[in-house]
Amino acid sequence: MVQNDQKTAWILDAALPVFIRYGFRKTSMADIAQAAGISRASLYLAFSNKEQLFRAGSARAHAKAMDEVGLALSGEGDVVARIEAAITAFQSSLIAPFGGSAEAAELFTANMALAEDITLDTRARLLEQLASHLSKAAQNGEINLSNVGAGPKDLADMIVSAMDGIKHVRGAGAALEDGMRLFMRILRAATMPDRN
Repeated sequence: MVQNDQKTAWILDAALPVFIRYGFRKTSMADIAQAAGISRASLYLAFSNKEQLFRAGSARAHAKAMDEVGLALSGEGDVVARIEAAITAFQSSLIAPFGGSAEAAELFTANMALAEDITLDTRARLLEQLASHLSKAAQNGEINLSNVGAGPKDLADMIVSAMDGIKHVRGAGAALEDGMRLFMRILRAATMPDRN
């Protein structure tokens, strides 16, 4: 079973750059088999069609992103620094790889058609983790949410909504990172308790 899991991971990791380069519609199973260094027959033994492969790839990418988010949230620094690191990890895993693709819009549409449940579940998990960290930080006096008149869930939703909005206005890459850094500086200024 471990060998099959490793083979599946290898195929999915090889497929991602192919989808990024050609988009979902133009990518063929032959392209993916070639990128993975396996025969088409071997590929079809692992995945019966391109849609199944794409969905599995989406699930793998989202799971890896959430692993990175978890590591960032358990890292060093204050809660705002950890949340910024978590959002950066999320963006690097799920948004940045597609940012330079001419097929980004088509890939997003394909993802929502084939893996919307995975995407929405991941977003809900991200919101839950951010809200939990904000709640603990508020209880510990690390941040003061009364300054902004919002609860942890509302603030977590605002952080993710800001990420989505900045992505749509500025695109992926450095502009997205700069926009999120600015948003996190504003969040820090608004929520850090007055230490005087």
